[in-house]
Amino acid sequence: MKKEIIQTADGSHTVSVPEMKVTYHSVHGAIRESMHVYIEAGLCNVLLRLGATDTLQIFEMGFGTGLNAFLTAIQATATGRKVHYTTVETSPLFWEEAAGLNYTGVLGHAELFQQLHQSNWNDETTINDFFTLEKRRIDLQNFQTEKRFDLVYYDAFAPSAQPQLWTKEIFEKLFHMLLPGGVLVTYCAKGSVKRAMKAAGFTVKKLPGPPGKREMLQAEKLA
Repeated sequence: MKKEIIQTADGSHTVSVPEMKVTYHSVHGAIRESMHVYIEAGLCNVLLRLGATDTLQIFEMGFGTGLNAFLTAIQATATGRKVHYTTVETSPLFWEEAAGLNYTGVLGHAELFQQLHQSNWNDETTINDFFTLEKRRIDLQNFQTEKRFDLVYYDAFAPSAQPQLWTKEIFEKLFHMLLPGGVLVTYCAKGSVKRAMKAAGFTVKKLPGPPGKREMLQAEKLA
């Protein structure tokens, strides 16, 4: 599939897939969306609940441009909080494609961004003292792990493009992957998605969305 780099409203880039009529991030602001949904409503929220010495276990559905992992690694390194980050992706970008994104021009940390993209797939890589990355080239339906996670970043393409990734069965799988008290965050707030999450066992809250979206979802696996 052909991929194009486009600029979003906050000046940061995203990737467009014209054939699927989707973009990897909101056209209203890629970095702004990722910060709002995954860092502020997800990472910062969960870190408040953990002890200072605990390693935070994060699972991301859809590595994509690596932006969510990049922002998380920056946060982990800046705060000294250890993160183990597991992500699945079926169609990773080549480094030559990712290198054209302007995230490091906005955020700095160029070497860190390159490390995230050039680390081996299907392997575990220690990026630095605070961030360990495990990238798996596999679809979510076939992904298996013994790990249990504190936090899930759910960043699949929209239900209109990938309906198979927004079902009760998918959210049941994620529910069982989470530790008690674990949290899932996603940009999508469709009623059908909220109902699927609830049917899978989650307690679901609507939160204010990032620019361009009225709402997002935060789902919790109550202990």
